[in-house]
Amino acid sequence: MTVNFPLVSVIIPVYNRDRYLAEAIDSVLAQTYPAIELVVVDDGSSDRSAEIAQRYLPNLVYHYQPNGGISAARNTGIGLAQGEFLAFLDSDDIWMPDKLSQQMAAFTSDPNLEAVFGYVQQFYSPELDETFRQRIRCPEQPSAAYISSAMLIKRSAFLRVGEFETELKTGIDISWYARAVEQQLRQLMLPDIVYHRRLHETNSGITERQHANQRLHILKTMLDRRRQSNLPQTTQEI
Repeated sequence: MTVNFPLVSVIIPVYNRDRYLAEAIDSVLAQTYPAIELVVVDDGSSDRSAEIAQRYLPNLVYHYQPNGGISAARNTGIGLAQGEFLAFLDSDDIWMPDKLSQQMAAFTSDPNLEAVFGYVQQFYSPELDETFRQRIRCPEQPSAAYISSAMLIKRSAFLRVGEFETELKTGIDISWYARAVEQQLRQLMLPDIVYHRRLHETNSGITERQHANQRLHILKTMLDRRRQSNLPQTTQEI
């Protein structure tokens, strides 16, 4: 009997990540789930990211655009994607081989689900020196990750919540997930690690520190909307 596997479109936005991009791509192409379309959106890189991505042709779709930020690159990838399901991976991170298989199994068990998340394990990138390790703490324990790299979502559900906000420099996933909760996204958190988040010198949380106040603005806006809609005021799930 022929089994039809729904197509999962995986979107990797990349901007000057030639040191890490190949590992991210390899972790997608090594997935045990068989029906994957990989879209790499080069957001104006000036390093060797384009060369590295194009080595994998025709096993991925490569698209170049002028630098517009990670939200714009993700949104472009969504427009190019053909899949019934959407998944995202930052170009410096790594998926576990069974990420998509586990998440698709959850959708099979409960067809009413709209999104499935999982846990993240953070790690120091091997090239880091002790000075960085002393300055930036790496949690030893995995944690529940309500963020894009840990998510698999039905395309229809993602579009119902809306695209990523291009005006934000930081807190992009927080803002999107807050809107998803407000729209009562039917979701599940798996108890397993689905991806590894790399800590390194050019993490956006480090390079975009001057925009850290955007996170507070996002949370305030979310709480204001919840008051107006009589939704619970907790931010614990974010």
